[in-house]
Amino acid sequence: MSPMTFIGWSLLVGVAAYYTWNYFSFKRMAKQVDNDTFKDLMRQGQLIDLREPAAFRAKHILGARNFPVQQFDAAIKGLRKDKPVLIYENMRPQYRVRAVKKLKKAGFNDIYILKEGLDYWNGKVK
Repeated sequence: MSPMTFIGWSLLVGVAAYYTWNYFSFKRMAKQVDNDTFKDLMRQGQLIDLREPAAFRAKHILGARNFPVQQFDAAIKGLRKDKPVLIYENMRPQYRVRAVKKLKKAGFNDIYILKEGLDYWNGKVK
């Protein structure tokens, strides 16, 4: 095997291992739940929309607060650690991995994610 082939395979294995580790560590940090479970949790939880402000103003789950990525660090200081945190965005998750990691680092333990995002939400919206 040539050195370039070895380096290429090593990089491929390394990248695959990194993404696999991230996937499983993310699943341990937060629970992905369906619409019905999310609705039940909303009664006692803190509902956070991770999308940009313009998207939030256009449509959001009733009772949600908007914590866009630019303001997330400052905004989580207003959350209670003794209540579940429920987060969502669109079907194409962009920020939820970072948000969950930041919440865990800040000491939050009950973190739930709307599995399919706002695009498939069947509850009340504003």
